[in-house]
Amino acid sequence: MKPILLGAVALGGLAAVGAWRAVAWQAAPIEAVPADESDTAKAPPPAAAEGATADGNTSASAESKPAVQAVPDKPLATTGTPMGNRVAVLGILNKRNGQSREIALKPGQSVRVGDVIVRLRACETTAPWEDQKLTGAFVQTDVRNRDGTWRRVFSGWLYKESPSLNAIEDPVYDVWPKSCTMVHPDIGPDTIRLSGSVAGASSAKKSAGAQSGAEPNAPPATPSAESSNAT
Repeated sequence: MKPILLGAVALGGLAAVGAWRAVAWQAAPIEAVPADESDTAKAPPPAAAEGATADGNTSASAESKPAVQAVPDKPLATTGTPMGNRVAVLGILNKRNGQSREIALKPGQSVRVGDVIVRLRACETTAPWEDQKLTGAFVQTDVRNRDGTWRRVFSGWLYKESPSLNAIEDPVYDVWPKSCTMVHPDIGPDTIRLSGSVAGASSAKKSAGAQSGAEPNAPPATPSAESSNAT
């Protein structure tokens, strides 16, 4: 009887510890952490997004770029959202209790939740005209050890659509991007803008084609039998 009572007490103690950890994680404040300028220069560009653009979109744009474009009714934006004005929403998961939190950061900001510090260096989304849609964030994650020291468990790009491309290998915490608020420019340096009407040019081409079709070239004359016999 004594072993049974001791086992029940032990199970009750473990359940109480798990419940306490869940409550502590949810109650842990989200603290802003000063930016560390020594180890954060500019974040490198997203490798996956660059590879997709270099492999698929360069040749496609060279082949399918229209010869002329109509002049828009309103001015088009030539610049996108600066990196410092973008806002990324990240999710943080505590694997011990299954609880998750959401944080919103701008590039250069850092927060601490419990024993984890998350730094956002950059965030990016692919342009609307790109075939592959990606939402990425350059994240650095530090976790506190039992002795009070900190260790960096991840530094790199994370992608919402491809979570397995890069993963945070930590037994307790996981971080992933949910969104990146930004806008892309409407036109770029390769955009061609004309002052004339595209409709007029197309109609002129059609009329020229009709005239050439009305007067086809006559076939070469076939020599007659008399002329061949005379020679």
